[in-house]
Amino acid sequence: MSNSLFRKKSLTSILNDTSGPVDGHSAPELKKILGVRDLTSMGIAAVIGAGIFSTIGQAAFDGGPGVIFLFLITAVTCGFTALCYAEFASRVPVAGSAYTYSYVTFGEITAWVIGWALILEYGIGNVVVSISWSSYFVNLLEGVGMHLPTWLATDPFTAETMYDAAVKAGSPTDGLAWTTAPLFAGYRIICNIPAFVIIILITILAFIGIRESRSSANFMVGLKLVVLAFIVGIGIFYIDTDNWTPFLPNGFTGVLKGVSAVFFAYIGFDAVSTTAEECANPQRDLPRGMIYSLIICTIIYVVVTLVITGMVNYSEFDAVADPLAYVFEHINQGKIGFFISVSAVVAATSVLLVFQIGQPRIWMSMSRDGLMPKRFGNIHPKFQTPGFSTIITGVIVAIPSLFVGSALMTDLTSIGTLFAFAIVCGGVLMLPRREKTNGFNLPYINGQWVVPVLFIIFIYGFRERVMGSVTNLTHEAHQEILFLIFILIAAAITLFSFLRKLSLIPVLGLLCCCYLMIEIPVFSWKVFFGWMAFGLAIYFSYGYWKSKLANKAKA
Repeated sequence: MSNSLFRKKSLTSILNDTSGPVDGHSAPELKKILGVRDLTSMGIAAVIGAGIFSTIGQAAFDGGPGVIFLFLITAVTCGFTALCYAEFASRVPVAGSAYTYSYVTFGEITAWVIGWALILEYGIGNVVVSISWSSYFVNLLEGVGMHLPTWLATDPFTAETMYDAAVKAGSPTDGLAWTTAPLFAGYRIICNIPAFVIIILITILAFIGIRESRSSANFMVGLKLVVLAFIVGIGIFYIDTDNWTPFLPNGFTGVLKGVSAVFFAYIGFDAVSTTAEECANPQRDLPRGMIYSLIICTIIYVVVTLVITGMVNYSEFDAVADPLAYVFEHINQGKIGFFISVSAVVAATSVLLVFQIGQPRIWMSMSRDGLMPKRFGNIHPKFQTPGFSTIITGVIVAIPSLFVGSALMTDLTSIGTLFAFAIVCGGVLMLPRREKTNGFNLPYINGQWVVPVLFIIFIYGFRERVMGSVTNLTHEAHQEILFLIFILIAAAITLFSFLRKLSLIPVLGLLCCCYLMIEIPVFSWKVFFGWMAFGLAIYFSYGYWKSKLANKAKA
């Protein structure tokens, strides 16, 4: 059984699955219309969203102006990963992203686990973004004199938490959702209607077609870039350089405190790889689109962070949900703040669209391999999109968006993404060497000596944490146990790098992803493992037996 769990698909069979007749009939195919500009635009659409309009504020409060280093660290990590994605995309230009890539290198069981993690990433990621979208949208309604009842624009957990906090502080509770919500059979009716509605609308757009989705994404990206240029262009005249002192008020520990929030802003760039079959020239354009979008987004994040922390002291960003609007209200430019809120709604909408395009193509790829029912792989004959998968994705995302809060969801999304990124980086190390081609070629840099030196520097830099964790092993918190596990993994990777002269870029990507994973709270890990266990139960009850590779083995 162990051998069949790790059965692999060949590159030839994967490419054959994307074309040709099905059951003796010509099968509808995805439209191949995306170019490098479209792919770059999609990457920007996915990355410049809720992060820059919301989580950047809390990250700035924790790390001060020096939080730009966290954006750079995250960008470098994603950069290593993007290069690995690009190598895979050049060799395997089909939909499926990390799921398909791991099927080639690690085998079926790993591919299933990654596919299941990607479903978590895209699905829960969109739940989080829809909640952020709802918050901004309600603010816009308030700005034009329209008032939506609070119990129709939040989730029960948040409503109860805010009520308890108000009671504890002795503050009024008359207008809170928990107080005003109607009762039905003893339960308060509290749900986030705007988040639900936007998911339904985005699902309809993704269902109608990639051409319409592309046009919408390009328009929204253009608007976002104009708005951000406007913010920087005006804000630069209000910068007080004294606000940049101290640059690292809480040290590097404060900078790292925002890992999950900042990384969440970057997770969408890999969604570009899910559209491989809709690219006119995937070997050339996919790598360029991913790398260009990552570079552009990092520059935007760093510049915007420096501007807003120059306009307002970092200490004032605590619990500020709309930092870009806040800094202009702080300088008595409220109309500009309202304009930024409009832009935030557009930005979040573009993220929702890209994610809602990406997840159905994961379902579709898994269905092609027999791991999911055949219907998930059906292409709509008129719209040429994975219609059924798109509808299921909409339902799976829309229903939770009515009732759940965003804090846990953000951490879960980051875990699923980092897990997939780590597998992609590790998978590249297992690909056979090839001669240079016209497509993208990941440069080989011998990591035999570089990786051990970096590992030694890391151990020296974290020597106090390492010694403390080892000395108090039986009394350590779970977070420190995760840190020790990372040290063991890093030591093993370092040893393999020395003995086998592994390529430096994927090794660094793998190590960076593993480190960022251990900084995510332990409770989120427990939920993540529960999700994985649920996925494996589905695999062993259905996918393992229905897999096309299993049927080939029987033939």
